[in-house]
Amino acid sequence: MNLNRTIAPAIKDAVDYKLALKPYDHFTLDNGIDVYAVNAGAQDVVQLEMVYYAGNCFEQQKGIAAATNFLLKNGTSAKTAFQINEAFDYYGGYCNRSCFNETAVVTLHCLTKHLDKLLPVVQEMLEDSIFPEQELEIYQQNSKQRLKVNLQKCEFVAARLIDSYLYGENHPYGVYTHIGDVDALIIEEIKKFYQQYYLNGKRIIFISGKLPQDIRNILNHCFGKMKANNEQLTVPVIERNPSIDKKFRIENDANAVQGAIRIAAPFPTRHHPDFKKVMVLNTLFGGYFGSRLMSNIREDKGYTYGIYSYIQNHIQDSAWLISTEAGKDVCEAAIEEIYKEMKRIREEKIGEDELLLVRNYMIGGILGELDGPFQIMAKWKNIILNNLDERYFYDSVHEIKTISAETLMALADKYLRPEKFYELVVY
Repeated sequence: MNLNRTIAPAIKDAVDYKLALKPYDHFTLDNGIDVYAVNAGAQDVVQLEMVYYAGNCFEQQKGIAAATNFLLKNGTSAKTAFQINEAFDYYGGYCNRSCFNETAVVTLHCLTKHLDKLLPVVQEMLEDSIFPEQELEIYQQNSKQRLKVNLQKCEFVAARLIDSYLYGENHPYGVYTHIGDVDALIIEEIKKFYQQYYLNGKRIIFISGKLPQDIRNILNHCFGKMKANNEQLTVPVIERNPSIDKKFRIENDANAVQGAIRIAAPFPTRHHPDFKKVMVLNTLFGGYFGSRLMSNIREDKGYTYGIYSYIQNHIQDSAWLISTEAGKDVCEAAIEEIYKEMKRIREEKIGEDELLLVRNYMIGGILGELDGPFQIMAKWKNIILNNLDERYFYDSVHEIKTISAETLMALADKYLRPEKFYELVVY
């Protein structure tokens, strides 16, 4: 077949693509642990995520959840921290730990052919961590040093403070750690947290990649005999206790040349009918490089290198945030322009060309997010942990493709009002 290279190929809008979320396989181990598996991909690699309900909303002492999660990899009765890391390195694997508000995660990446070699190491970490005193001391030293450095950064301080204003300092989403909290960590309390929320806690396994044919037997052999709490979990619900004041100016560094701006308002969770619609509005307003905020405050005014808005990905509660750093002399002017863009999007109908651009950007982003088994599993994990189902994905795509400019204006009028927002600048 001869191609006529003088004729450009037809351009197809991303919105014309029909998106499909590859389904997962679901099964339970002998002890009742739920496993969600996506078998896909051309490369012989696997990602396993062991998700525990052991986040900071379960802790009685600040920092316990994060410390316990981190120290899982720092020694068992048979292996030192060095030997554990050496075991992963020998097989080219990588094991990471992460602690969030409700959940804490242990993640393994490795070649498919080495999965059966490395899962026993993960099992040993999870069931036989001994939390050596010297490892806690190293963790405390490193955490305090990192915290001291970060506290000199205006953007770090701003990120901590805006959440405390939105939710309250004692809310799991608003709490933050001080140096004294790190010093107060003791092994006995860490072991108690480990016993309750890891050894006897609720967990879920997410595994994706090019999986072995006998993946059920492999997982069951390593994790099917663990103690498991499979009862319906009740996550502690703590009411917001937001700040009465809404405008804050904090001097953090007298020599700083720029300030960190955070503007935020409470917002419903993914279960609210407006959430999927507002994701489109947020993208147009400040969610991508061609957004209204970026075009005005970066491209036109030159106040900042970048400005974005986003909805927090929280399970129990959420917020709509605008985040940027700008020169100290133009922070107030940048805030004024943010509010001007709120007013404009409330009062002026969005043009069809701009809306089509946003639709194509969002659908194109989803296409990228479905490119590979790890990305597909990330979608499913977010859906499952938020107690949603696949309809959420397809309804979201439908809203992107069909939402009208009139609906977006109505949503902007409902949510994008300056009086709803907390305003913080840290210099």
